[in-house]
Amino acid sequence: MKILILCDLFPPAFGPRMGYLCKYLRREGWEPVVITEYIPDETFAFLEAEVETVRIRYYHARGRFFGALEWGCLFLLDALFGYKDRRMYRAALGQIRKHPCRLVLCSTYRTFPLPAAHRIARKAGLPLVVDLRDVVEQAEGLEFVSHSLPRLWGLERWMASAFLEHGRRQRNRVLRDAACITTVSPWHVTLLKSYNPRVELICNGYDPELFYPAPVRSERFYITYTGRIIYAGRTLHRALRDPELLFRALVRLAEEQVIAPETFCVRWFTDGKSQQFIRQEAEKYALTKYMAFYDYVPASRVPALLNGSAVLLVLTNKTGEQGPKGVMTTKFFEALAVEKPVLCVRGDEGCLEEVINRTRAGLSAHCMEDVYQFLKMHYRQWQASGLTTVDANRKEIGTFSRKAQANQFIRIFEQITTDR
Repeated sequence: MKILILCDLFPPAFGPRMGYLCKYLRREGWEPVVITEYIPDETFAFLEAEVETVRIRYYHARGRFFGALEWGCLFLLDALFGYKDRRMYRAALGQIRKHPCRLVLCSTYRTFPLPAAHRIARKAGLPLVVDLRDVVEQAEGLEFVSHSLPRLWGLERWMASAFLEHGRRQRNRVLRDAACITTVSPWHVTLLKSYNPRVELICNGYDPELFYPAPVRSERFYITYTGRIIYAGRTLHRALRDPELLFRALVRLAEEQVIAPETFCVRWFTDGKSQQFIRQEAEKYALTKYMAFYDYVPASRVPALLNGSAVLLVLTNKTGEQGPKGVMTTKFFEALAVEKPVLCVRGDEGCLEEVINRTRAGLSAHCMEDVYQFLKMHYRQWQASGLTTVDANRKEIGTFSRKAQANQFIRIFEQITTDR
């Protein structure tokens, strides 16, 4: 039972969804053949084992100047002629001829490679399942442009907006023809049903073989954040991701001498731009001595890192016109799985908050007082026992395991291929 998967990412740290799906598909007798863009990232290399993968390398230039020049040229080629999708279609055509497949699955966070997947599915007479991890409508501004654009007297924003709108129209044409759409939050389901009524919710999740409760006593109370904060070199869009309530609560805890730098630390495992922003914020609040900064760690180290923490931090903001919509990242579900207190700052009052409350995983904070009381309570718990725990609803958390989600995908695949 072969399945052809076209995806933008397979499976770097910021998009392991298809990597985990392939792991569990193989155990159920499915044979995925993956075509993807080459990304120089080995964080999740273990998920590539025994999966036939074709990687298309679009970028070869070295050095900042030549790299930017190449990216700009390919940006224009792609915008005008669909260059990246054309190359992926040719690769997919070769694989279809070698491996007769039962269906085509395309996973993306915006548009590429949906046109290639649509074209190959029609060419081979196969049903197409579209998996959308993100959509441009969920973010304000140009969050989905992956590179900083050169300054062109204001034209760069017009060009980027036009490119995103072109991609959105391409996406919607494909969605209307899809046999089924899968997506990651209830907000996404509602939006996408306006294009195609056949939409199924399959959230991001955690691998139960890697992420499970294994509490570790520690000599310091660690609040841990893993992931990006700043995208594409731009300044933080506070409407999407705002740590202010956390910093204000820490200031009060420090002033009241509840916490001390020797026993209390916020750890940031993130990229250089994000670290720079947090350092600046910490200096404004005189909290630098409570912060520690690290680069990203291999995926194999993340479970132990989370289990050794006292509180796991999720940065977001209230859902709204200017705020995030339907953002439920992989790192959030991995935090649920280890059953450590989750602190969501500021609470989205939407999808994330509903899951936090339903799983009894922690706090979706609406004000500084919420954060202050939450941290004070768990800090006292840590002082008494050397670790923290939550009375989590394990049955609810279990619905987000990658194994359970693979079975959701399989039911969709079987229904679609049977109906044909």
